Amino acid sequence: QVQLVESGGGLVQAGDSLRLSCAASGRTTYTYAMGWFRQAPGKEREFVAAINWNGGTPYCADSVKGRFTISRGTAKNSVSLQMNSLQSEDTANYYCTAALQISIVKVGTASNWGRGTQVTVSS
Repeated sequence: QVQLVESGGGLVQAGDSLRLSCAASGRTTYTYAMGWFRQAPGKEREFVAAINWNGGTPYCADSVKGRFTISRGTAKNSVSLQMNSLQSEDTANYYCTAALQISIVKVGTASNWGRGTQVTVSS
């Protein structure tokens, strides 16, 4: 029903910044809460950030709080993740997710997921 596509990943050095974006396509009759998860090789998927459909209640995980900022994009169902002061520990594949309820986004049980964008931080 809804397709999500991430962009903006790349290879950077420690201390650099990246801005990830995610846009929804297909049947987007409803407005969605959206968020980001990440998964590094050999590790479990980890929650990163979430935001409601109207830009309210932005929330970041403790591991990235103060460095990452989530915001709605200019498109109706889109989201951005500004990542500053990147560290080697941030290296992972970053996935975009969306659901009608932000609580579903936060726990990672939404049915809508992108294919991911790779972020690699060298030290």
